[in-house]
Amino acid sequence: MVGSVNKAILLGNVGKDPDIRSTQNGNKLAAFSIATSKRWKDKNTQEQKEKTSWHNVVVFGDGLVDIVEKYVKKGSKLYIEGEISTRKWQDQSGQDRYTTEVVLQGYNCNLTLLDSRSNSNQLESKQDVQNIDDNNLSDISNDTPDSKSSDDLDDDIPF
Repeated sequence: MVGSVNKAILLGNVGKDPDIRSTQNGNKLAAFSIATSKRWKDKNTQEQKEKTSWHNVVVFGDGLVDIVEKYVKKGSKLYIEGEISTRKWQDQSGQDRYTTEVVLQGYNCNLTLLDSRSNSNQLESKQDVQNIDDNNLSDISNDTPDSKSSDDLDDDIPF
């Protein structure tokens, strides 16, 4: 068997301000929901239709949680890549409940802030952006095109 892949990719808006908590062992986590929408035209009535889906997102790792805490708020537009996880828990009456979430943890995840500088709190300096890139925690989009030139590309083509 070759293996398997568990990856969710979402592009949407945050439904409410993230909930920042600590686990029992003291690590931080952020929890929030993202809305994604699908639009289409009804063939019979020619009316525009829309369906919104809500997705629970949980972010682990103190560095990435700090980014969420500082820069993500209700209405923020995000691109995320994470792993789908379903966990079982019991409610107050002892009934088993299940929650499905997109989990961002470790190096196999991505959180990109897509808001423009005028619509959200952005990093205060280029040093902050450099620190985030160095730690591989998050991609921060900005209003300028990618500064990499074609000279930066590796010229060693394997064929």
